[in-house]
Amino acid sequence: MPTHRSLAAVACAVALTTGVAACGGQGPKVQELRGAVIKVPPGDPRPLGRADTAFGFGLLSAWCDAEPNANIVLSPSSVASSLGMMLQGARGRTATTMTRALHLPPGDLLPGLHARTSDLRSLGTKKVSVRVSDQIWANTGVPTDKGYLDKLATGYDAGLKTLDITKRPEDARKTINAQIKKDTGGKIPELLQKGQITSYIGWVLTDAVYLKAEWRTRFAHGTPGRFTTSDGHTVQAGLMDAKSHFGYAHTAGWTAVDLPYSGGRLSMTALLPDATAHGCPTLTGPTFDRLTGSLGTGDDVQVRLPKTDLSSHRELTPLLTRLGLGVALSDQADFRGVSPRAGRVAFVQHAATLKVDEKGTEGAAATGGGMEATAMPAPTKKIEVVFDRPYVMVVRDAKTGEPLFMARVADPTRQ
Repeated sequence: MPTHRSLAAVACAVALTTGVAACGGQGPKVQELRGAVIKVPPGDPRPLGRADTAFGFGLLSAWCDAEPNANIVLSPSSVASSLGMMLQGARGRTATTMTRALHLPPGDLLPGLHARTSDLRSLGTKKVSVRVSDQIWANTGVPTDKGYLDKLATGYDAGLKTLDITKRPEDARKTINAQIKKDTGGKIPELLQKGQITSYIGWVLTDAVYLKAEWRTRFAHGTPGRFTTSDGHTVQAGLMDAKSHFGYAHTAGWTAVDLPYSGGRLSMTALLPDATAHGCPTLTGPTFDRLTGSLGTGDDVQVRLPKTDLSSHRELTPLLTRLGLGVALSDQADFRGVSPRAGRVAFVQHAATLKVDEKGTEGAAATGGGMEATAMPAPTKKIEVVFDRPYVMVVRDAKTGEPLFMARVADPTRQ
């Protein structure tokens, strides 16, 4: 197996519960169903990429406010997809507030979602492998709206599989985890934790993305360098060196360097705040758009970037409430488009890892959410950018802007 390739994986799951015991078969037998794909006009995925980026920076900022000295890694695409699949079944004020909180454009989202799914699956090259997989797992005997299944088949290419969750919740959990492990190349071996799937769970929605890529311009092993952490301490970090015609921009107090992966479609944009900046990053979607929109290819941009191996895990509902999703998390939630029994969102758990080294990027992310039931500038000279203080990384699709990963590095010497 070539050692020059890197690996990334994203997985997310949304669990919806019902208060009515469902009848089902014996054992973990899985039956498969699928909604009909709705014929939609050609869509533009770029507004969704901008929306997920804006939502991701909001979530990153809220998370950093809660843990100001922590390394944080998350997948905006994963969390937004989980909530987006819920949104397809939302009604009334629940749908309105979710749309606003997710920064989504008005109107029918299905054409853009359909185009985004197709685009993500077209990212593969000889040196970049991308797999996207979405699935709905339903408790046997629990009704799921056919129109909802049609929407998820159209926007996410998601099918439905039934499990006897009521009688055998632990077997159901293991079955779902085994599929996620397969879909993420083994990077997410146990997305759903023991006790998370109970006999009252009606649905589990899973989303997985597997990415394996290498840098277009490889980094060389550099000498250790000083890094000032978010709490003001100085550590010796292992740095990597690379010089190329990298995209470079400086605006609104941030320096951006765009580091492409092989093929140029995917890239990591590393963002360094000015030396006078303190505290959590204040990046927003519009600021990021200005930075990436003004990226110019300079004459020899020298980059010194720390090697990192990050991991994060957090229950997100307090942060999502701050971001405007309070209605979906309250007893006023309306998800009747999923099922007459679907109620409020009870929890959204997220975990992610991201490893960056000389060869490329390796990462994984998972989101699990539960829903209750009511009844059930262009440079012209040599430039050097040394990432020697807390910074932000965004792994994104340069064509659509879809952010697969975001990270805030407070101290590269620890996870």
